[in-house]
Amino acid sequence: MKTQILLPLSVGFLLSACHEGQKTNDHPAAFTAENPFAAESTLPYHTFPFDSIQNADFAPAFDEGMKIQLAEIAAITHNTEAASFENTLAAMEKSGQLLGRARSVFSLLTGANTNDSLQNIDETYSPKFAAHRDAIYLNDLLFQRVESIYERRDSMGLDAEDKHLVEDYYQRFIIAGAKLADADKEQLKKLNEEEASLSTKFSKQLLAATKAGALVVDDKAALDGLSDAELEAAAALAKANGHEGKWQISLQNTTQQPLLSALKNRTTRQKLFEASWNRTEKGDANDTRKIISRLAQLRAQQAKLLGFPTYAAWKLQDQMAKTPAAVLDFLSKLIPATVKKGQQEAADIQALIKSQKDTFTLEPWDWDFYAEQVRKARYDLDESQTKPYFVLDSVLENGVFYAANQLYGISFKERKDIPVYQQDVRVFEVFDKDNTPMGLFYGDYFKRDNKNGGAWMSNLVDQSYLLNHKPVIYNVCNFSKPAKGQPALLTFDDVTTLFHEFGHALHGMFGSQKYPSISGANSPRDFVEFPSQFNEHWALYPSILTHYAKHYQTGEVIPQALIDKIKKAGTFNQGYAFGEYLAAAGLDMQWHTLTSDTPQQNVDSFQTHALKHIGMDVPYIPTRYRTSYFSHIWGGGYAAGYYAYSWAEMLDDDAYAWFEENGGLSRKNGQYFRDKILSRGNTEDFSTLYKGFRGKNPSIEPLLKNRGLK
Repeated sequence: MKTQILLPLSVGFLLSACHEGQKTNDHPAAFTAENPFAAESTLPYHTFPFDSIQNADFAPAFDEGMKIQLAEIAAITHNTEAASFENTLAAMEKSGQLLGRARSVFSLLTGANTNDSLQNIDETYSPKFAAHRDAIYLNDLLFQRVESIYERRDSMGLDAEDKHLVEDYYQRFIIAGAKLADADKEQLKKLNEEEASLSTKFSKQLLAATKAGALVVDDKAALDGLSDAELEAAAALAKANGHEGKWQISLQNTTQQPLLSALKNRTTRQKLFEASWNRTEKGDANDTRKIISRLAQLRAQQAKLLGFPTYAAWKLQDQMAKTPAAVLDFLSKLIPATVKKGQQEAADIQALIKSQKDTFTLEPWDWDFYAEQVRKARYDLDESQTKPYFVLDSVLENGVFYAANQLYGISFKERKDIPVYQQDVRVFEVFDKDNTPMGLFYGDYFKRDNKNGGAWMSNLVDQSYLLNHKPVIYNVCNFSKPAKGQPALLTFDDVTTLFHEFGHALHGMFGSQKYPSISGANSPRDFVEFPSQFNEHWALYPSILTHYAKHYQTGEVIPQALIDKIKKAGTFNQGYAFGEYLAAAGLDMQWHTLTSDTPQQNVDSFQTHALKHIGMDVPYIPTRYRTSYFSHIWGGGYAAGYYAYSWAEMLDDDAYAWFEENGGLSRKNGQYFRDKILSRGNTEDFSTLYKGFRGKNPSIEPLLKNRGLK
């Protein structure tokens, strides 16, 4: 998962579970003025005192925060004055600040550094938060005020952002079910609470299953192909988990695992793949299939109550794509060419296997190992050549930050005086082109067993002129932590992930809105991935690449011959890589276009039939996420939205084509992109916004070209 955006209450929170660096007094206390969330923090940018936050602080802050916000909403609804923008919508934007503070920290900690106590709090409060949101968005008196303003919006003298906020709130209420009859509202509330509970339970079980699914190896010979550093890290991990004298390979969130490209022992590869593939399908306490079957059914029931044939039809209303038909049509333009390229790649790999006097048929656990050999033979390139040039600290500071400086003029200063929630986390203060302080950026880069898989960005504090807040933003990744004293060396995929997540951070950092709920990266899924994926392009831009890619031992700048190899290999293996993604995107849409009269599905057979239906039933290209551990759609807010990455890829490749047409990287071009895209938040229809930047609608051609599909 490359991103997880935390939306404000009015759009919906994404929660997970917490936190080994904090104090762990777990006994809930009464809410007092000493609670760390009781008032706005006095730390720079109102960031949070992680060194004094205890687990027990959250429940009382949640309870008091919900109580206060409902009182604030009651004051709005019982205001005897006619509904106005200020006394209704601006007042709503100001409401819930205590709850927002506590939930923003809780979401960070539960996703990035969990413990049992906070997982239990998460399970307890997820349905309460769903009920709290319904108490606001299904409040008939409140909706009447919002609807009244919506109907008068053109005659109220509102500026463009105010008017857009009116329209956005009205749509939120409609999507939430504000026009339902009272009986239907009560039924929807029950479904919403059940969905929130099941989604949280799914995330908890998946985290436990991923940790328990780690492969423990007794014989070092079975790990032939791993580097000394990788073996040392695996031995240290095994020792830390009570397996002295053995080696442990943790699972990442995707189906395929990074070390499959290096492991020479086919039996070990198969064991590692199957540990990943079966992690949540063992019939034990962490088996997620019953939860998923019910989640899919109740989502279809939610949609029916709201007058929609499917969950996807309901949820896509406020996205760029708008309808399931548009998404399915978009995917249909990508799948055939991708499968064809994947078949060609499989034939090349099978030929390589045969040339080595082996007779077995290519299986998923073989792909990365032999694809790496094909890459090396065809392009004379393998990861052992490139990783010494990609040192995490240099990629971050001399690459990611440097690119942002060259494009947008911003600069960074590390802060050692600001508390963090885990010792590896780094904090930077960000300054604008005129040295004006802009906000804070937290980077949390190493994998931990108590951390959700993937990578994501979110805000601890949303930018808002109304609240006088500057942004506090974090990136979370899952790079392998090196053994003590060793440098953190990245693959080029890791490098692009670092650039990607910081693209999200820029989107949040450059927010320039009055209202927090439409500031920065608070935008639709199929647009929010555009700034992040666009930022990946600078990872290979010549003046950026040579600034950060320096050998960790010699200081040598990456040679041009190696750069050429990386570029030439850029479209290599795209049939497979894009195929596993498209399989997952199609699987998501199949689950969320079920109708309410469809009975609960057998998860295994449904996946088989769904992949066949979309033309992605390719045995050697497994879906990037199997249904049973597809955290994006069952616990991460991407339900009916995983297609967003490829939709946004169309936007980002088309936008980068504009840069190429206009001279490439420059401050002038960067400022134009910042002004037209990155600073606009959710203040305009996104198709109109993009056209205002590009001068025309996006073309799919650059995507097909960059993927090597055309």
